[in-house]
Amino acid sequence: MALLSRKRVILAKTESVYGTDPTPTGAANAILVRNLDVTPLDAEIVSRGLVRPYFGSYDQIIAAQKVGISFEVELQGAGAAGTAPAYGPLLKACGLAETISAGVSVAYAPVSASFSSVTLYVQVQDNGGGSSPLHKVTGCRGNVEITLNAKALPVMKFTFTGVYNAVVDAAQLTATYTAFKTPTAVNKANTPTFSFFGYSGIMSDFGMNMNNEVVYRNLLNSESVILTDRKAGGTVQFEAPTITAKDFFAAALATTLGSMQIVHGTVAGSIVDISATSTVDVVNPSYNDMDGIVMLSVPYVLTPTTAGNDEFTLTIK
Repeated sequence: MALLSRKRVILAKTESVYGTDPTPTGAANAILVRNLDVTPLDAEIVSRGLVRPYFGSYDQIIAAQKVGISFEVELQGAGAAGTAPAYGPLLKACGLAETISAGVSVAYAPVSASFSSVTLYVQVQDNGGGSSPLHKVTGCRGNVEITLNAKALPVMKFTFTGVYNAVVDAAQLTATYTAFKTPTAVNKANTPTFSFFGYSGIMSDFGMNMNNEVVYRNLLNSESVILTDRKAGGTVQFEAPTITAKDFFAAALATTLGSMQIVHGTVAGSIVDISATSTVDVVNPSYNDMDGIVMLSVPYVLTPTTAGNDEFTLTIK
């Protein structure tokens, strides 16, 4: 029976030992995603390159094999303040540490060591209810990009690299999504706070990317995915202010560091707060047109202080 694109399941569970499958289940570890894309076998190939007295392709030898997975997850609260969201394992596998303040909030901040990892299960199913190919991808680490654009849903785009395991037919997974709450659109009512360098502009687009360097290594005695660096940053766009109101060009030329904050959600358990304090550096502001109104697009980078690992904080509360 044909496998159906509309019937796919993805599970994610934090590994207690790197690269060791913690056996995620559909009841506890299902992830509600959109725009799922899987490269089930991304092999590094070595050509034999033999010298022969005739034309023709050379034999190809597999030297290493990894898996690539990308998808989007809606950015929303966990339903109760101080409860870790179901997508928390994904954020931790992108180089973020999770700090839970019971009954108050769950904060995610960058780290530069002791990185977490996840095992991902991906299965494409049919209508027959029988066995379907199950891809078990261990040792996954990756990158996350966050987007909050007006009149759209707030989303996180995850891109993971993991270790290939033999694909097997397995009983079709079932998934429980009750941990995922219905998001609200980014707009005036639902997104009460936006401030950039102390300026509360009329914002249309907000983007932040961790820009992690993700390296797959397959050497003697070791196969792993490693985070080797990050250069977090992004772009915001808002109605262009007068120079008197805020001179972003001068800020860019002076390499003045500033702060930013965007808060989405108004009810406890559904609030997401992205904040950076004195770590934002703007570069090359430019004008765009939107609905006949001049918009200012401001790229930025997030720079750590001397304390390190403090470029930004993502707080669910």
